[in-house]
Amino acid sequence: MKRSRPRPARTPSREVRADYDRDSIVVYQAYGEGIAEAALKAGRLVPPFSYRRMTWIKPSFRWLMVRSQWASKPGQTRVLALRIPRTRWEEALAAAVLTDPDPRVYPSAEAWRERFASARVHVQWDPERSLRGSKLEERSIQVGIGRELARAYAEDWVSEVRDLTPIARKLRERLRRGDLRQARRLLPPERPYPLPPALRLALGAA
Repeated sequence: MKRSRPRPARTPSREVRADYDRDSIVVYQAYGEGIAEAALKAGRLVPPFSYRRMTWIKPSFRWLMVRSQWASKPGQTRVLALRIPRTRWEEALAAAVLTDPDPRVYPSAEAWRERFASARVHVQWDPERSLRGSKLEERSIQVGIGRELARAYAEDWVSEVRDLTPIARKLRERLRRGDLRQARRLLPPERPYPLPPALRLALGAA
């Protein structure tokens, strides 16, 4: 009897999904009260937001919700939607280095280490999350803006700041009641983002 060959493991798909229009894209961050209130008042990120550390932005609302425990985790009780230009978003992605030495992107682990050590932007592909918080096979992008770009991101890139904390709290309540249908209706719209071919290759995106 012939033995069937085992099927190769399927690589989890890496796709950027986001709320975007022709010129801009929305990313999400969760902060404490002080940073959130100051940002909403100024219409951009201002102190006590820190320019001296890497700041991570995510275009996946569900991923951020699970990470912040639906806006209930200490220091992440306020959820902000920040609109930035697509040109700046793609410039950041073009300067990014992955947080792992993906052999499809880097010729060797040593080459990756050299690039990672001096990278101004980091990209990490994390399992996307379902509304119930379980990990999905699809991967969601998380982009770390380094200190060298943090001030430009905060002061120049952000053109709009919206408070999505009330939506996050409503979602948490719907999920507590097991009402997935109503919870889904509250999610911000997200669709595949058209990465240029060169960026897809550089990020190891499917």
